[in-house]
Amino acid sequence: MSQPVPLIQMAQEDAAAIRQSLITGLQAAPPRVDPKFFYDRLGSCLFEAITELDEYYPTRTEAGIVETHAAQMARTIPPDAVLIDLGAGNCAKAARLFPDLSPAAYIAVDISVDFLRDALGTLRRQYPALPLLGLGLDFADNLVLPPEVLAWLDAQGLAGAPRCVLYPGSSIGNFLPAAAQRLLAQVQAVCAGGGPGGGLLIGVDRVKAPAVLEAAYDDALGVTAAFNRNLLRHVNRWLGSDFAPARWRHVAFYNTAQERIEMHLEAIDAQTVRWPGGERHFSAGERLHTENSCKWTADRFAALLRAAGFDPAAPWSDARDWFSVFWARA
Repeated sequence: MSQPVPLIQMAQEDAAAIRQSLITGLQAAPPRVDPKFFYDRLGSCLFEAITELDEYYPTRTEAGIVETHAAQMARTIPPDAVLIDLGAGNCAKAARLFPDLSPAAYIAVDISVDFLRDALGTLRRQYPALPLLGLGLDFADNLVLPPEVLAWLDAQGLAGAPRCVLYPGSSIGNFLPAAAQRLLAQVQAVCAGGGPGGGLLIGVDRVKAPAVLEAAYDDALGVTAAFNRNLLRHVNRWLGSDFAPARWRHVAFYNTAQERIEMHLEAIDAQTVRWPGGERHFSAGERLHTENSCKWTADRFAALLRAAGFDPAAPWSDARDWFSVFWARA
């Protein structure tokens, strides 16, 4: 029987701080909830379902780019690097790269620890000889490899190995440009902390026709709507609030001026949401902002990478230029 994959839990944040953050967002004008609250166990499963939808092109387009250019990526990325996968989810995107990149070790980072544990268990059976580590971390707030990870790398004889951070799926779009630059600067520091030649392999969703974008975030089956409304169930568990998901409508649209998709939940009727010690009244039609998904041109994203301290190469893209994968040396 294979040994369980070690998992370092850093995602146990202060419950009082989390509740206060939620209250602050709900009482803001306009009200908002951080998109990290999408990802409880059910939310993570729903997102995996979204990636299978006809309308949701990013996952399969990125996969096509990787399949087409995997050999070239392998020649660009240093061999025997430690692959650090941000927002690993089911680890499938990283696993597709294993045959070509031959990483020395794999570190999966995700806020949803239960989902991560299951995914790494599956990966262990598929790759029994590859050193695997799970890191439960909300890297959106502060991406630093904790001492426990550095000790694990040292125990594997990989303290001086190059580090390749993988950030697939265009998740960088959830950050507005200034916040994206701050996160990328932290990624650069993680990469620079390893051996020479490390860097970032990142998927980026490109600016394109609003109709294509809006369909991807408002599918005909309503899976994205369920994903969005499930956030309210997660908030209820943290805050002790009484959101009724059925009384909220999923709204997604492309903000042309800001070049981003916005997701909201819209109150179907007037309602007051209560939690211990507080409440918030929502008028019919009032919206709760749950996510931004910024889209980029290739030139603007390359400039963002340079501002964060990277040296980006020309990206690999699909034939329609709907999506790009950048390699950027630290």
